Amino acid sequence: MTEAASIVIKNGRVLTMDVDTPTASALAIRDNRIVAVGNWDDVSGYVGDTTRIIDAGEGTVLPGFNEGHMHIFSGSVSLVQLNVYGLKGFEVLKDAVLDYANANPDLNLLIGNGADYGIIEPKRLSRHDLDAIIADRPFILFAFDHHIAWANTLALEQAGLLHGRDVGVGNEVVMGPDGLATGELREANAFGPVVDLSESGGRDMLGISTGGDPENITDEERNSDIAVIKQGLAYCASLGITSIQNMDGSLYQLELLEEIKNTDGLPCRVRMPFHMKNFMPLSDIQDKAVAWRARFNDDHLRSDFIKMFMDGVIEGETAVMHDDYAHKPGLKGDPLFSQEAFDAIAIAATREGLPIAVHAIGDGAVNMVLNGYEAGIKTTGNVAIRHRIEHIEVVLPTDIPRFKELGVVASMQPPHPPGTGSLPLHPCIDYIGRERWPYSYAWRTLVDAGAKMVFATDWPVCPLDPMVSIEQAMTRQKWADDLQDQRLTLQETLQAYTINGAYVESMEDRKGILKKGYLADIVVLNGDVEAVPSNALSQVRPVVTICDGQVTFEA
Repeated sequence: MTEAASIVIKNGRVLTMDVDTPTASALAIRDNRIVAVGNWDDVSGYVGDTTRIIDAGEGTVLPGFNEGHMHIFSGSVSLVQLNVYGLKGFEVLKDAVLDYANANPDLNLLIGNGADYGIIEPKRLSRHDLDAIIADRPFILFAFDHHIAWANTLALEQAGLLHGRDVGVGNEVVMGPDGLATGELREANAFGPVVDLSESGGRDMLGISTGGDPENITDEERNSDIAVIKQGLAYCASLGITSIQNMDGSLYQLELLEEIKNTDGLPCRVRMPFHMKNFMPLSDIQDKAVAWRARFNDDHLRSDFIKMFMDGVIEGETAVMHDDYAHKPGLKGDPLFSQEAFDAIAIAATREGLPIAVHAIGDGAVNMVLNGYEAGIKTTGNVAIRHRIEHIEVVLPTDIPRFKELGVVASMQPPHPPGTGSLPLHPCIDYIGRERWPYSYAWRTLVDAGAKMVFATDWPVCPLDPMVSIEQAMTRQKWADDLQDQRLTLQETLQAYTINGAYVESMEDRKGILKKGYLADIVVLNGDVEAVPSNALSQVRPVVTICDGQVTFEA
């Protein structure tokens, strides 16, 4: 007699991501594994007295979404901060800021997120603009990419930045002709002192800015941080996400997640890196990254890769270009690591079997990272390592085939191309320059050249919702008629959110596919993604999320 399933899903349009059995209509789960996939006849025998039956109502059933690049701590904090994503114009911004300030009278620092670079076009934001909105309370507004922020005068004064400060290579407190800061702060070292004014003391940003841990944490602060992260994880589950790959790391974050895992349980599987910064000794790979991997290494919480930044962002002129920025001859941007230093890290990490994920946006930065990966593979002979590059907003044509040759995964974000969602085309495409447009955000070009692609949102840089991201991937527009359409097919896009995410984690043998014996990570949607128009994909919503065989969200 067949042992009963704990959950059976029926009447679904199941897209398995399994090449051998790509579609089905039903599946059965026992404990945390899938025990059957097929039609009702294949699955009905698993129904017992205690089996829960979920009727998918002809909706799509997919492997749970794998958010391949995000920031769980700062994203969770952003849920209670001001979000100006999509807002345009000074008066609209002013109303939003004042409403938020009035609703939060006790905050030490007002923080806004999601601004595009032309939010008050045609001018660029300055402290004077923010002073005209609110001058009597410190306020900082982050660009959507979280690489640039603008602070009002009071915030700059309290943070000790109004008269400038050396904040290290690749970071800048932008100064005006009056000898005072303009309010624009480029990269984490520059805006970090302002964020430190907040109630959290910037703890949510430590994984990005220093890779380090907070000092002298009280029990109250720790409990508050756990509550914040739990709220963020629940939000992930509500969007059909069952796996998250975090892109900043600290031991503090890992220990918070470990406590959640051991008490309430994690509603999503979490992968957290060791964040290697340019001031850290090479020995940290062995002393910390390898040690973290040994300590955090199960299917719920693992720390088995290294994250790095090679450059910044195009709009902030901190991305590293191979040739000059189109709008500013002589400017290429400064890399955060020399080629020699990065090569040494890549060799050491590859020797230890630790994949690296590097933020590299400009084609010069992407080239340096590929060079380092090649050095690591050739030196160690480890050709199975699954290194990755994050963003790849511009790539040299000669570097395109190297992704396949070196086995490097392209990790890209559908909400990021200029002109997508509420993001403006300018100034980004002007800074890139017309000659580089064919090699910008080149999803199709890279996939056609054999690269494995992973999709994500970089939350809180962009809204986390995978269905919004999938719609944006399918509706992306070309910047000019003579450019190649860089969209992937719907099937390829879904793969980039499921099986490919499992692949880059080296977990494709047990998740990312709906198949007998695989982990029961599943999302049930309320519509048929293959039938709705591309511009309506975001209206298809998760109704049930299952992670490790447990229902983590139900509409």
